[in-house]
Amino acid sequence: MRRWNGWGDTHNTEALKPEALSFLQEAIGNATAPSDASWDQALAQVARQPSRLAAHPLIDTSDAARLSASFGQSAWDWLRLRFGQIGRVTDGVAHPETTQDVQALLAWAKQHGVHVLPCGGATSVAGHLTPVGDKPVLTLNLTRMMRLVSLDPVSQIATFEAGVAGPDLEAQLRAHGFTLGHFPQSFELSTLGGWIVTRSSGQQSARYGRIEAMFAGGTLVTPDTTVVLPTFPASAAGPDMREWIMGSEGRMGVLTEAKVRVTRLPEREDFVGVFFPSWEAAQTAVRELAQAKLGLSMLRVSNAVETFTTLRMAGHARAIGWLERYLALRGVGEGKCLMMMGLTGSRAQVRAMRQLGFAIIGAHGGVSTGTVLGQKWAAKRFQNVYLRNSLWEAGYAVDTMETACDWPRVTPMMEAMEEAGRQALARHGEKTHCYTHLSHVYAQGSSVYSTFVYRIGPDYDSALARWQSLKQSVGNAIAAHGGTITHQHGVGKDHAPWFQLEKGPANLAAIGAVIREWDQKGVMAPGNLLGDIS
Repeated sequence: MRRWNGWGDTHNTEALKPEALSFLQEAIGNATAPSDASWDQALAQVARQPSRLAAHPLIDTSDAARLSASFGQSAWDWLRLRFGQIGRVTDGVAHPETTQDVQALLAWAKQHGVHVLPCGGATSVAGHLTPVGDKPVLTLNLTRMMRLVSLDPVSQIATFEAGVAGPDLEAQLRAHGFTLGHFPQSFELSTLGGWIVTRSSGQQSARYGRIEAMFAGGTLVTPDTTVVLPTFPASAAGPDMREWIMGSEGRMGVLTEAKVRVTRLPEREDFVGVFFPSWEAAQTAVRELAQAKLGLSMLRVSNAVETFTTLRMAGHARAIGWLERYLALRGVGEGKCLMMMGLTGSRAQVRAMRQLGFAIIGAHGGVSTGTVLGQKWAAKRFQNVYLRNSLWEAGYAVDTMETACDWPRVTPMMEAMEEAGRQALARHGEKTHCYTHLSHVYAQGSSVYSTFVYRIGPDYDSALARWQSLKQSVGNAIAAHGGTITHQHGVGKDHAPWFQLEKGPANLAAIGAVIREWDQKGVMAPGNLLGDIS
């Protein structure tokens, strides 16, 4: 059962170790968790907003359904739910089971002047699901559309209904010996359609590609028509129509069926932990590894503060002590940086990648710790996000900001983002513990992913002010240093101001024109991308 005011399954927890709590108290200060609003208190606020939707056999207008459908996983979503400041909620929820259901619902919404917000796993951290504007809003939850429709093993094209969640998608493929290989941290909850319309990136995109490389075609239902995109291995016939759908965030219609390029299950997969003596050595090594195009499935490197934080919060002080003594003997001491490297493929490919990769690693003073740390990381790759619940219960908020830029800008970007976060909280008399990693590495440049941990605050107003200052300051720093406002989280409503700055007037006009062509009455997902919330 999903938590209504936190991350993930209610039966799944990730405890905050005593060593971790002590570390945060030392770094940020003692914290007190605010009192959470109850489910009944939240429902009472929804009840004071009667649904404005006409009766429809596919639409649920109950208070419980509307509350559950109106929030994602952004910091602002959490603040409203936890403090009981619910605000605007959707007017109803539909769970279509076929493309025909979606067509009927969009036609009904167009006829009745209703806005539609498509929804998958509700893991958005950018405000995609927040209802805005004056018209009634219908949330279209696609998670009942989860079938593997067909699999062509010759062309390696699989056709899925777009509401399929990550584990169900992989289970259906693996039964036939295939994988999609798309593993974002939200993998357990997020959906294929959500990955496509937000341009998601999985943890092993270095091998399998971002979702752009996987999306081969499909079916998009708009309020005015249904668009079917055929599959081609490549085409020179003008602009690629798939590009209009990827990153569209519900503005152009509802993706009901997706054709994706799949891969045979690998024969072998290893994750190896490597420590470098400094950030400069780590960044240079990871850049050379990416530019060598060895076929590695993952390269993820933490800066010194994130590495230090990871080791301190892990517990197991005795084992960590032995590790650090060993590394010091190998010339890797204070300021060390941890890299996780994925090697995936046939046994021969993995051997070759290991040999070639370690030649580069050794040239920059890297010290391998084998697969022990890598196995621990792989085992908990989707579990660590549950720490967000435990941190809140200890009085700490955690938020992230991410971007991507070319290699010369990576270190200045990292430093600017962290400093912007520190200054933002300092204006409220607070500290933030911030650290950064490069989660996706390319020959051209890298993503830059910064985490900020800080005290929540005693009440909703102060907590909201702290988060807003952090978001604004770090977003401005990203824009000032030439990064994209998002590498993998999407735009939604939270990032719309910087999206407009990044695209510029001419591009925004072109995007708006395409949206109006497929959605002439403005039914779909107002506020997302363009910030048009009136």
